[in-house]
Amino acid sequence: MKLEEVHQDHICRTIEVAVVEPTKVSPAVKLPPTADDSETNGEELYIPPLNFAMVDNGIFRSGFPDCANFPFLQTLGLRSIIYLCPEPYPDTNMEFLKSNGIELFQFGIEPCKEPFVNIPEGTIRKALKVVLDVKNHPLLIHCKRGKHRTGCLVGCLRKLQRWCLTSVFDEYQCFAAAKARVSDQRFMELFDVSSFRHLPLSFSCSKRIGARFLRPSSSCQQRLYKEGS
Repeated sequence: MKLEEVHQDHICRTIEVAVVEPTKVSPAVKLPPTADDSETNGEELYIPPLNFAMVDNGIFRSGFPDCANFPFLQTLGLRSIIYLCPEPYPDTNMEFLKSNGIELFQFGIEPCKEPFVNIPEGTIRKALKVVLDVKNHPLLIHCKRGKHRTGCLVGCLRKLQRWCLTSVFDEYQCFAAAKARVSDQRFMELFDVSSFRHLPLSFSCSKRIGARFLRPSSSCQQRLYKEGS
């Protein structure tokens, strides 16, 4: 294509301009998966359980772990697991506990839905005593999804740590999300921790750096992992 260029001295000249066709971009090609997607540079990737998070020094919470989570749990060096469901622990999980020297504490709490929620206070008290015993740490608390039963036990621990109810409920709602129950929060509100006051909380971060660093923000940034709803 030819264009004419006009200069101030009224001298015209013709210049050649190349016309370039637009480049056709090939559609993206999906690469096949690698031989082993579970490894990166020869290192195994760890998969935490559903709704996994750190509660305090030596205390963790989650949903029900399966065999894919076992390598991750091994990195925690667990001594104990508190299981809050009434169903028998699966054989695969029991084998994992035995091979890693982990003790199982089962406190079966029946699952239920509002308005028929019945949280056995005596069972929560027994489980809380296990949580407070540092001889059981590092310790993992879990139920099925790490929301309601686990949330109630952790909420009672927070009351013992002198968290205000607003912070206790914020943390509970971070994990329960749309499934949050008024009855669970009512239980935590009325739970009397006075009988536990004599027990030491030497493991707690709140004794050294202040409980405010453990309390959840509105965006739940204190959580390590959250999956599902």
